[in-house]
This record gives sequence, C-alpha cells and structure tokens, in this order.
Amino acid sequence: SEKRPKHCKTQYSLTRAQRVRAAMFPETLVEGEAAMAVQSPPSQPSNVQRLAEPSQLLKTAIVHLINYQDDAELATRAVPELTKLLADDDPVVVNKAAMIVNQLTRKEASRRVLVQSSSMVAAVVRAMTTAVDMETARCAASVLHSLSHQREGLNAIFKSGGIPALVRMLSSPVESVLFYAITTLHNLLLHQEGAKMAVRLADGLQRMVPLLKKSNPKFLAITTDCLQLLSYGNQESKLIILANGGPEGLVFIMRNYNYEKLLWTTSRVLKVLSVCPSNKPAIVESGGMQSLGQHLTGSSQRLIQNCLWTLRNLSDAATKQEGLDGLLQILVTQLGSDDVNMLTCATGILSNLTCNNSRNKTLVTQFGGVESLIHAVLRAGEKEDVAEPAVCALRHLTSRHQDAELAQNAVRLHYGVPAVVKLLGQPHYWPVVKATVGLIRNLALCPANQAPLREAGAIPRLVNLLLKAHQDTQRHASSAQQTYQVPDGVRMEEIVEGCTGALHILARDPINRGEIASMQTIPLFVQLLYSYVENVKRVSAGVLCELALDKQSAELIDAEGASAPLMELLHSNNEGIATYAAAVLFRISEDKSSDYRKRVSVELTHSLFKHDPAAWEMVSISIHLWLSRLSAYTINMFHLFRHNL
Repeated sequence: SEKRPKHCKTQYSLTRAQRVRAAMFPETLVEGEAAMAVQSPPSQPSNVQRLAEPSQLLKTAIVHLINYQDDAELATRAVPELTKLLADDDPVVVNKAAMIVNQLTRKEASRRVLVQSSSMVAAVVRAMTTAVDMETARCAASVLHSLSHQREGLNAIFKSGGIPALVRMLSSPVESVLFYAITTLHNLLLHQEGAKMAVRLADGLQRMVPLLKKSNPKFLAITTDCLQLLSYGNQESKLIILANGGPEGLVFIMRNYNYEKLLWTTSRVLKVLSVCPSNKPAIVESGGMQSLGQHLTGSSQRLIQNCLWTLRNLSDAATKQEGLDGLLQILVTQLGSDDVNMLTCATGILSNLTCNNSRNKTLVTQFGGVESLIHAVLRAGEKEDVAEPAVCALRHLTSRHQDAELAQNAVRLHYGVPAVVKLLGQPHYWPVVKATVGLIRNLALCPANQAPLREAGAIPRLVNLLLKAHQDTQRHASSAQQTYQVPDGVRMEEIVEGCTGALHILARDPINRGEIASMQTIPLFVQLLYSYVENVKRVSAGVLCELALDKQSAELIDAEGASAPLMELLHSNNEGIATYAAAVLFRISEDKSSDYRKRVSVELTHSLFKHDPAAWEMVSISIHLWLSRLSAYTINMFHLFRHNL
C-alpha cells in the first residue's frame, strides 16, 4: 500500500518530455522506472499512443540503415583480401575464405559490394572449379547462387566464365551443389543475354538430360524448365536431348509424378519436342500419348492445355498406337468444351487418330463421337482450325470400319447434313472444302442420305465447286508460269477429283442423277476423261457410268465424243478405269449399228484378254453374247471377271 502511492507520485513527477519518451521509446527507460499506465480507452488512443508505433518503425529503419552501412563498409574492406585468399595454394585457406564470402552474400549490402567486384566473382568461379573438397565447392556454388538473384550478379557470373564452371558442377555427387548449380544456370537462362548459347557450347544439355533420373520433384521442375529454355526454337538442342534419352525420361516423369509444377514444366518440354520429326516417334514409342492423356481430367488448366497441344502435335505419328481407348473417350467428352483452344486440339487429335485406324474409328463412333463432332462443327462457325479437323474426323468415321454405316446414319439423325453442306459455301477455305467434299461422298454411300443431301443443296454446290476448280486448273495449265500458288496447300486437281467422286456416288439415286445431268455437267465429265491425273479419269468415268443408265444422258455422252477417250481407257492398267469405261461404252453402243457394236466388242475382248491371246481366241465367239447382257448393275461382276483372268 505504501509502494502504490509512491509509484503514482513518481509518475506524476515526470516531465512531459519524459512521459512521451516513456510511451514512444520504452527501451530507453532507466532501470527501475516504469512506463506510465494507459488511462484512455483502447477505442480512443491518445496522440502519444498514436505516434508510438510509427516511432518504433522509424527507429528500426534507422538501425537497419546503420547496419547496412556497416555491412557495406566491412565488405568493401574485406573484398581485396578475400579475393587473394580464394586464390591461395592452401585448400584450407581457400575453404575458409569461401565460407566467409558465403556469409557475406547473405546480407544485401555486402552482396552488392561483392557483385561490383569482377575479380572477386572470378575468384569464386575459379575456387569452385578447382576445389578439392566438397565443402569449398558447396560454398562457392552457394555464393554464385546468391549473386544470380541480381541482374548485376548474373552479368558478373557470365563475364567471369561462370557458365562452363556451373555446367561442370552438374556432375557433382553432392545434392546441394547440384541444386545451386542448376538454379543458378536457370536464372542465367531466364535473364542473361547470351547464356543459352554459352550453356549449349559448354555441353550443358548433355549434362542436364541425365539429371531427369533424379527423384526430387522441385529439382526436376527446374531442370525441365532449363531444357525447355534451351530447346525452344533450336533444332540442334532438340536432337541432343533425343540422343541422350530425353523423351524416355520426360515421359517417365509425366507417368509417375503428381507435382503440378513439375508436370507443367515437363509438358512444356514435350510440347517443344513434339514438333521435331525425330523426337516425335520417340515420344510416342515411350508411351507419351498415354502418359499425357492421363492428365487431361485434372484441375490444372495450364497443364491440360499443354498436354492437349502436345498430343495434337504427336497424334499424326500415333495412328498405329494401341491402348488409346481411354484417351479417345476423354477427347470425345472434351468436344463439348467452349474453350476454342481445347476444341481445336481435341478435334485435331481425333482427326489424326482416326486416320486409317479402323479400331479407333469404331471406338470413337461408339463413344458418341459423331454427335459431338457435329456439335463442334456447328459451334466452330468460321473458325477453320476447328472446322477442318472436325470434318476430317467425321470423314474418317463414315468410311471403312465396321460401324461406318452407323456413323453415316448418325450424321443425318443428329441433323448434321445441312451443317456439312453449308461448309461448301463462300468464302472457300480449301482444306475445309476438301474435307467436306470427302465427307459428303461418304454420306452418299448410305441410301437414306441421298435425299437429305439433295434437299440441302449439295448437288449444285458440288457442281459449282467443280467448275471453279476445273477452270483454275485449265488457267494454270495454259499459263506460261512453271509453278503456281497452291491455295492453302490444296491443289485444285484434288477438288476436281473430290467433287466428281461425290457426284458419282450421288448419281446412284435416280432423282439425283437427273439433277446432275440437267446442270450441263456431261461435257465437263467427258473432258475430264483426258486428265493427266489417273484418279480424275477414274471418277469421271465412274460418274458417266451412272449417268449413262438414263438413255438421254447416254446419248449426250456419245454426242460429246466420249467414245474415243473411253476406247483408250479400256486399256488402262487401272482396273476401275477400264471397268467403268467398258460399262459406258456398252450403254452408248446399245442403239448403234451392228458394226459399231462389233468394234466395241473387239475392243472389250482385247482389253479382257490382252495378256492371254489363247484365251482371247477361245472366247471371242461367246464374248459378244456375254456383253449383250452387261449393264451398269453388273459392273462389279465384270471387274471380278477381268481381275481373275
């Protein structure tokens, strides 16, 4: 009770300056003194209390400034001596000097002083290279690692020959040295001009690729990022990675790790390598398609995007790969995405994987791929990067596999016919047009699709395209130019062949046949019999074969002078061409004189037995009777008969 009044008395006897000092700088109180108790409520602090915290911050800043200055002065005085000690012949001296320098780099002020001394940085590099003990190498590598976080430090390391030295450290058995070396090199590759070339010249890639066998995910993430920085845009680097087993190591990481950053950096390297013709098959053979596919359902969008682009690049080399069932199902699901990049990749991959692979075609059809692809086409609009691969995939699904007819029907049932035909309209992006023409041909193979295709306006669009493409080929053929620009990589001869082939299948329907003939197409088809492209001859003979079933069209074909080229085509080595030519000749000779029919009979007989004169003599009498029963409907029998002979 006596102490309390005394204490209060002491408080009140303090001057105002002393009370302010006690509140703002309590550490300055003399031992035995007590800070004045707070008398105002917490919600309404006094002015002195408001100033207390900023005052403490100011004091701390001043202390730091004093210490910073002290650190800088200390380092400035120590650098010359430490530089000499790092070059000493005694390994123990070098070790102690390296340890001191390493300590100095932990403070910003002294680190800045060290960076400004090129002789010091060079001495550290030399000490790291010549170190006979691992501790010296570790300290020196740690110093360079610390310096590499500043632009001046990166430049100093680069100019001091630090890159070759750091590359050599990548063979160190000490994990910490490895970490410092790869991290410092990573910083150099990111921010120092000329570092990439220096690392390549120092055989950095040859040292980095084997590091993919390490197990630390964070270390691997830095290593793979270095590989990406070195290989991007540099074909030689890609080949070095391949020669050192890079694809296998990268695929192994994608298959066995779940650290997102590592998976992302690894997928970036694979994306770069996937455009290299040499690396592509190596990645596929290492199981790259399956390993990348397993990350398409994760939560990391950046990883999914990289995996999709890489898969798209690889997919044309993976058409014979097995075990892609799961990937195909995921891709069909992703066709429902609103992301254009995802849609572009998914359609592109499906287009490639269904090319000449009947199993994949069947699987995608069974997974509902036809409907999803049609919806993708509808959403694509004028986005050619989506429309072209989507239509190509549909073209593949509607041909040559056990469920092809199911796919042909599915396009119609999911209202895809009008959308497909619409793609033939202006403006023409020729890769899309080429794919669409092929798809229409496949759809026409299904009798139930013939009327919907006609109603959607497929025939006039195909005829107009055919005329345009043929005019282009004629113009280029007659011009003096030796070469001409191929629009979007598609030759007009391909469009001529595709349109004629589609019209050939459409002409199997009597109504379609009449519409095709009514558009004055017969003169053009006859002209195409003279084409230098064998496939164009085949499809033009094929469409004439169908049109000739109508007597009026047969007369028009004859009036256009088709007999001469057809007689010539009878002797073609191409079975299809000769067979179609024979059928057309028979149809147009039905109303001719007996002499003309006899001449045709002789030509046909010679064509059939040109390789077997004895057989020709044996059947020359009966062949005319056989030919009199020949019609366009028995064309396949004729083909088999001729082939078997």
